[in-house]
Amino acid sequence: MQALLDRDPDGLREGDPLPLGWHWFYFQQPLRASSLGVDGHERRGAFMPEVDLPRRMWAGGTLRSLGPVRIGERVELRSRVTGVEEKRGKSGRLVFVTVGQTVLQGGRPCVEEEQVIVYRGAGPRPTVGASAPGPAREAVWNETFLPTSVTLFRFSALTNNAHRIHYDHPYATDEEGYPDLLVHGPLTALLLLDAAERHGAGQVTRFRYRALAPLFVGRRITLVGRPGLSRSGGSPSPAGRSSASERVVEALGPDGRVAMRGWVVCREGAW
Repeated sequence: MQALLDRDPDGLREGDPLPLGWHWFYFQQPLRASSLGVDGHERRGAFMPEVDLPRRMWAGGTLRSLGPVRIGERVELRSRVTGVEEKRGKSGRLVFVTVGQTVLQGGRPCVEEEQVIVYRGAGPRPTVGASAPGPAREAVWNETFLPTSVTLFRFSALTNNAHRIHYDHPYATDEEGYPDLLVHGPLTALLLLDAAERHGAGQVTRFRYRALAPLFVGRRITLVGRPGLSRSGGSPSPAGRSSASERVVEALGPDGRVAMRGWVVCREGAW
């Protein structure tokens, strides 16, 4: 991941704390070819429930740091499906599957996570969530990132992700109806986390995020940081409330539309 971000691959060493969210690169188990579905993911019914909808998207989640995960020490991951909810949108049925995960080191919980995966039908692609609610506060910082096909390939390899929407152009366009290859939701989330810490947020202890629209290969992403809204200034968070300790981070597509919005809580920070 350091190399993918164009940094010194030796910039992290044994004993250093693993950046929040980077446990996604571990705990990957090889799957037999016969275990994969048409989309490249593991067939449902083993761990994920047998949802009868063909399309899968990463809808969002929460990461909470309880303590450092030290590189070079054995860790354990405990995963469970905590909820399955069916909804009906303009495009038809949607099934949201929530997965809870805990990363432990030396028997001590270090990271708690909640992932939300949404399954949809084969019709027109819906957006997940809504466009930016209310007036956006002025950005404190911004930077850009260009996801190339090599970027997507390397991130798929890092996460052992065989989902064809990230590398198989005919499948992504002809079968799933997208205009191009999709940027991984987890990659966008990690870019936001990384940028937040580099721009002075300090160590992030909690990160909530929602995927609102897709991002595509070869199209520049703008990452921005904004002050959090006060409790009287609206309720931009997924839970319908805001906190003065939260800071807002967003990934914008080339048209300026918010593709992912996150809320970070930090130990300290300047913005």
